[in-house]
Amino acid sequence: MVFEDSSSTTSAGSRYLGEGFRHEPDFRDGAATYEVVTESGTATAIATPGVPVAARRGSKPNLDYVFDDPAHGEPGRDRMLVHLIWELLLVVAVAGVGFLLYQNQSNAFTGTGLRTLAMSAAPLGLVAAAVALSLRAAVPNLAAGSVAIAAAILFDRNYSGGVVQPLLIVLGLAAVVGLVQGLIVAGLQVPGWAASLGVAAGLTAWMVGHGVSDLSKAYDARPHAYYWFGAFAALSVLAGLLGLVPALRRAVGRFRSVADPAQRRGFGAAAVVVVVTVVSSLLAAVGGLLTVWSAQAVDALGGVPLTALALGAALLGGTSAYGRRGGIFGTVLAVVLVTVAAAYTAAIHHPWSGFALAGAAIGLGLAVTRVVERFGRPDSGADEDDEEEWTPRVHSASTTGAPTARSWQPTATPSAPAVGGLWASDDAWGAQR
Repeated sequence: MVFEDSSSTTSAGSRYLGEGFRHEPDFRDGAATYEVVTESGTATAIATPGVPVAARRGSKPNLDYVFDDPAHGEPGRDRMLVHLIWELLLVVAVAGVGFLLYQNQSNAFTGTGLRTLAMSAAPLGLVAAAVALSLRAAVPNLAAGSVAIAAAILFDRNYSGGVVQPLLIVLGLAAVVGLVQGLIVAGLQVPGWAASLGVAAGLTAWMVGHGVSDLSKAYDARPHAYYWFGAFAALSVLAGLLGLVPALRRAVGRFRSVADPAQRRGFGAAAVVVVVTVVSSLLAAVGGLLTVWSAQAVDALGGVPLTALALGAALLGGTSAYGRRGGIFGTVLAVVLVTVAAAYTAAIHHPWSGFALAGAAIGLGLAVTRVVERFGRPDSGADEDDEEEWTPRVHSASTTGAPTARSWQPTATPSAPAVGGLWASDDAWGAQR
């Protein structure tokens, strides 16, 4: 829009632009300079001092904005209400499926039956926690199930009467696998799912032909099923609570794409990716050890369905497939729901396979991701101001046909450089007329 000055009396110092328009100062941080074109074609520069929003309101700046500048995603704190509501719905779902299981198998929640459920949920929970952590860092670890099965097989092959030595070997090699995977993802800036699938393929190739001939009797985890499940639940909830801290939440999710996904996200993001991938592999390895300490058999090809089931539980719990966003109790509740649902299908003599449960969980989990991303993003703050901030569209006097700046992009001045990066205009055709 071009403002025409029919009275020819408009000066640079006047706030009135003619034809009923007047110039209102922009309250964004920093000074800005705008050009107003008169009928004669003369461009007049009008400087407006910027007034910081915090100063105008007489309050301190929002420190939540420190952790995510506009060049690296949305400023502000993620909203958690959507996670709390979804977790309440998960509680209702667990209660409903549990009631159906109780009607068909009343001893499922007493004595041995309840201990069996806890022992089934604990290994799956640890692998699901490993996947959920990697999802939060935007580097999904699809090798978690393969790492778990490989750890179980490796422990059995190295067990000869002592627990410490094979345990250290398993955890050490799991950390090495996670380190290599993290370095590939961070060093090459490639998707975590692609690198982890390659790791899973390599581990599966090694596991083929390496079954567990004589399950280790070094430790029987079944009598301590409640402790193991409690450890998984406490670890998952603690991680969720730490994720409420804006600084940690955004640091862990720093690898999340905000523009070109191949663009490097900096050394800090790379370091977080490597650390998270190592921790994820260690959690998966412990889940695999629980499997060999409690199960009667280990399938060398069981890594794929275990990964799919763990991924489904993580997504179903409210962890976003895009990274960073997640709840507090979601992973625990989702693992319990999947475990109870599997027991219920078995009780009615129509057992679902691991792939069927994983497919249902992933499908519903992806819908949950869409809801979380829609309602969990930071508040735009559009309703925080009572007054409307309106800035006239700017047109520079140019006869070259070059693109002009957008209405919200001020002209650069020595004291206030033009905003660049993600906030710069990428419209090659210029502003609409």
